[in-house]
Amino acid sequence: MVIRKNDLRSKINNSLIVGMMQAYRRIETELRNYLKPYGVSLQQYNVLKILKGADAPLSTSVIRDRMVQPMTDSSRLVDRLCTKGWVNRYACSIDKRLVDVTISKEGIEFLESIPNFDSLFDSFYSKISHNEVVELNHLLNKMRV
Repeated sequence: MVIRKNDLRSKINNSLIVGMMQAYRRIETELRNYLKPYGVSLQQYNVLKILKGADAPLSTSVIRDRMVQPMTDSSRLVDRLCTKGWVNRYACSIDKRLVDVTISKEGIEFLESIPNFDSLFDSFYSKISHNEVVELNHLLNKMRV
């Protein structure tokens, strides 16, 4: 049986995609389980981190664009965070159709109350060397563009 070069390449490419999806699913599950006791979803945590790192108020569309997993209902997500007192919403002074969002003092305090989860991924990193981590990060960045 002769394996054609294109068939082998296709098989390897498919294996890469499946491997990335499995790794993502495992990471997402670990993060969800880690954040669950704090009463915050992965998406809510992502929005809080985005707002904490912003140097100015952000519209919900900008927040959606910066999210790891963009959600079409980012406005509802912001509403839930506002209800918890973790973000503030203001009418945009430039465009009244937009809403500006900032993280509140309570939101910052909440984020700071969650211990760093770097150790959560020690099991991932223990299987590959530092150089492999750097290379993998480089390759994933190339694929993102």
